[in-house]
Amino acid sequence: MRKTNQTQLTAIAFVLLSATAGGAWAQAASKQITPPLVAPAAATAAPASKAAPQTVDAILAVVNTDVITQQELAKRMGDVVQRMKAQNIELPPVAELQKQLLERMILERAEVQLAKENGLSVDDVMLDRAIGRIAEQNKLSMADFQRQLAQDKIPYPAFREEIRQEMLLQRLREREVDNKIQISESEVDNYIAADSSSKQNAQELDLAQILVRVPENATAEQIAQRAKRAEEAMQQIKSGGNFAAVAAAFSDASDALTGGDMGWRSQDRLPSLYVEAVANLAPGQVSTILKSANGFHIVKLINKRAAASAPKDTAAAPVQQTHVRHILIKVTPTVTAAEARRRLVDLKERLDNNAAKFEDLAKQYSNDLSASKGGDLGWVYSGDTVPEFERAMDALKPGQVSEPIESPFGYHLIQVVERKTNDVSKERQRLAARMAIRERKTEEATNEWLRQLRDRTYVEYRNDDH
Repeated sequence: MRKTNQTQLTAIAFVLLSATAGGAWAQAASKQITPPLVAPAAATAAPASKAAPQTVDAILAVVNTDVITQQELAKRMGDVVQRMKAQNIELPPVAELQKQLLERMILERAEVQLAKENGLSVDDVMLDRAIGRIAEQNKLSMADFQRQLAQDKIPYPAFREEIRQEMLLQRLREREVDNKIQISESEVDNYIAADSSSKQNAQELDLAQILVRVPENATAEQIAQRAKRAEEAMQQIKSGGNFAAVAAAFSDASDALTGGDMGWRSQDRLPSLYVEAVANLAPGQVSTILKSANGFHIVKLINKRAAASAPKDTAAAPVQQTHVRHILIKVTPTVTAAEARRRLVDLKERLDNNAAKFEDLAKQYSNDLSASKGGDLGWVYSGDTVPEFERAMDALKPGQVSEPIESPFGYHLIQVVERKTNDVSKERQRLAARMAIRERKTEEATNEWLRQLRDRTYVEYRNDDH
């Protein structure tokens, strides 16, 4: 990667911040109460001998047991405007952008609250490693990285805490969404059959989207209100409005503040609704308003290209499988991370001293469904487990037991039973199919989970005079 310049680094920071809401965030599920705009307190006439009262801060919204203040929204507004300008994204009207940011912050608060309720956290060691990787990926030392942030007027302590929150929310989504996705063998079979028939005409699409979310179990009146909002967005586009600015003002998707840009994706990694909608469009054209279970969509085809074909010898490359088992101690409100780790250290010592068998300890102590099978997870492929688990697993020799390893699910002891390598192209084909299906399902499941979370979150908007 080339050395990061100011605009590129600003974009990195912006992506990390704007991704915090996951797949999408909803508008208020019931009555739409317009939140107050963020602006300096208006000057009022006052006697010359008395200073005009100054507003220190004000509550804009109550989110369950937390609050969002005027100063918090004003700060986020300044950051987002700066970063959108750095990426040459046309700004929407200020009032619309403020509403979008407040909704985004509401859902972020709800996610953070849920993460804390589930005992999730990101300690300083994990955070420092993550920021170190960001600097390394951009070929910058930590000192240079911090200097670049300072040049972009991004305070390092604030950046650090924002990355901590992003990591926390990512762990929450892995726990609440990713781990619950099921993929059947018949789905893999159907995917491979469809992929084989369409391979000659395979394309990659660069799309931008606008999503107007409809609340779960919405009334006819709510659906009509959301449909009207989608029509307003479409009318602005037809009248010559910039799609990116309209997306920033109207879209409930997490990519709204990057103009709705979804980036290049192969057709099999996009919702079929989008692929069909742009099938007959030329680059630059916009679809009609589309309806799905999540709400109303408008899609713009930015560009398209032929999908890159895999090297001929890729299919024949060996595929490694690992037979693995584990003992999982989850972190909960009653079991701290330190306590979970301590328990596993004790179990590891018993295993090292041959005082117990791994499968017996798994049955007795593991908090995973695999406990009844002695912690046996069966044969797994690369990509089947979360990165932290896979890295530790790959470093083990058959029969070896890891030290306690932290993952989004808690702390693990991992034992590799055996490994094998298959030179069968079908295995690799099925693995690729499974990964593509998982990616598509994860996006849809995340959107649905966020919609449900937003709908059950108590939100009370406050006016300035309240």
